[in-house]
Amino acid sequence: MAASRGLWPLLSEPAERQVLQNLSYGLMGASGVCALALCFVPTPYGRYSSRSFGCPLPVRLAWMLQELPSLLVPLGLSLFSGAARVSEWPNRVLLALFIGHYAHRALIFPFLIRGGKPTPFITFALALIFCTYNGYLQGRSLSNYAEYPSGWLTSPCFIVGFAGWLGGMAINISSDHILRNLREPGETGYKIPRGGLFEYVTGANFFGEVLEWFGFALASCTIESVAFAICTLCILGPRAHQHHKWYHEKFEDYPKSRKILIPFVL
Repeated sequence: MAASRGLWPLLSEPAERQVLQNLSYGLMGASGVCALALCFVPTPYGRYSSRSFGCPLPVRLAWMLQELPSLLVPLGLSLFSGAARVSEWPNRVLLALFIGHYAHRALIFPFLIRGGKPTPFITFALALIFCTYNGYLQGRSLSNYAEYPSGWLTSPCFIVGFAGWLGGMAINISSDHILRNLREPGETGYKIPRGGLFEYVTGANFFGEVLEWFGFALASCTIESVAFAICTLCILGPRAHQHHKWYHEKFEDYPKSRKILIPFVL
């Protein structure tokens, strides 16, 4: 079935499909390079924030603005780009999972942040570019090109993937809640996180997000979603390792049994 072009006449359907595929492979390649670089230079935000990476921006404002494209771009593509597949239930549900995550990250999470170091401008700009890039990648693929057989929403692939997405998001949100409540009002400094998956893994919040997007990739079965899952692992894996090393250096009593990112494995 030919895709309706709507307000998106710049590329033919085969040409845009190829563009999406190329962007996906490009994201995977860039993720590998990024993972290598992050082994030597910590991602400059949060505890590793540095003025060397540009003027500081208020953390809540920066977080909201950088995450918004991953919410607004898929919505815009679904409404205004002749979205040929958005009327089909598997595509609707998968778009809702992606958009739902970023509705929380852009519209709710920033207002939950307590304190937090300012975000350097370069870090903010790179995050903004990535969220725009990935918002187009996932939004255009699911709204216009991804095709699913009847009964996809009851298939083992979708059910297991959805369970991974839902469990990962729950772990991510609950772990962020633990981190936010480490300090009493007026306190500064860092403490060892306790409770939840933090009893087993240093990067519990990162593990939740990695699990979430690998679950989404399984539920979607698109090259675009696989590229995003790999990118998530490549960015958050090194950060989890940096946190693990930092905690061991700062706290002599940091539990040696805790793994870095994946419980019982790393």
